[in-house]
Amino acid sequence: MKIHEYQAKAILARYGVTTPRSEVAFTKEEARDGAQRLKSNVIVVKAQIHAGGRGKAGGVKLVHSPDEAAEVASRMLGMNLVTIQTGPGGRIVKRLLIEEGLDIKRELYLSLLVDRSVGRVVFMASGGLTGDVANNAAPFFQALHRAFVDTDASMLEINPCVLTGDGKLVALDAKMTFDDNGLFRHKELRGLRDLDEEDPLEVEASKYGLNYIKLDGSVGCMVNGAGLAMATMDIIKYAGGSPANFLDVGGGASADQVKNAFRILMSDTAVKAVFINIFGGILRCDVLATGVVAAAKDLQLKVPVVVRMEGTNVELGQQILRDSALNFTIAAGMKDGAQKVVALAGGAR
Repeated sequence: MKIHEYQAKAILARYGVTTPRSEVAFTKEEARDGAQRLKSNVIVVKAQIHAGGRGKAGGVKLVHSPDEAAEVASRMLGMNLVTIQTGPGGRIVKRLLIEEGLDIKRELYLSLLVDRSVGRVVFMASGGLTGDVANNAAPFFQALHRAFVDTDASMLEINPCVLTGDGKLVALDAKMTFDDNGLFRHKELRGLRDLDEEDPLEVEASKYGLNYIKLDGSVGCMVNGAGLAMATMDIIKYAGGSPANFLDVGGGASADQVKNAFRILMSDTAVKAVFINIFGGILRCDVLATGVVAAAKDLQLKVPVVVRMEGTNVELGQQILRDSALNFTIAAGMKDGAQKVVALAGGAR
């Protein structure tokens, strides 16, 4: 789960990490009032979206008065901000961070990640600190580490982390993402989720415990297991096609979950054909087939579907598909399935 910069800074501040004084604004009036309270000669107005590259795209502006802050805010709120990370569709700006300007002496890159090879948190930095600055930096780094571990974070990025003219380290920006599997321990964090910043289909999938990520291709994918899902996307590319999504229904999906997964797949108008690639272990092939047939009938399926199944009750699953009289093509293997679905989606590109 991702959160906004201002939310990440609030978390870090509670752990003793130095951050600039700031206010959150949802209207131009709130931007003016926030800038007035900051009483700073330089004020930074920052668009709050889940993407980097805001400055170069016009989402970060320096102003010198509360009225100027309100003027910039009126232009920035509601704008469609397109950055190198948003994709061409951009993101609508609905909230702003109004922040004091700082006397910046030096900028550093700093991040914390989990190094799974050793099972520890690793710090990554663009350069070292020396002298008194290095001696005084320990509490700053310790506070970052506590915040990272205590919140079950998966990534914490400070870019930039700045050294001010008076020798202080300050988190001038902050990005945090959290391990979804740990959110049951953090009710206060779950409330920070901004659904407006997520793809509607991904939000819908999360309601049913499905792992779905929308992509730009035309071949919809439904797979059980993340590794098989990655291999499926690779073989679709190898066959000359392009996957429209990553969708892992999990090893123990029910017929109802499969039905909802199929409904979400078909909600993407870019999907021209669907490849269902299942290894039936915990998720039996007959359970999958039953869910797919039910979804296809409910949705009045209009696109071709290629199914490759192996494992538990594979013969029964295939028979359920044949008896449905719907537009299913049964593949002999992954390569055969990928070639068939790419052809049905319009051929190799």
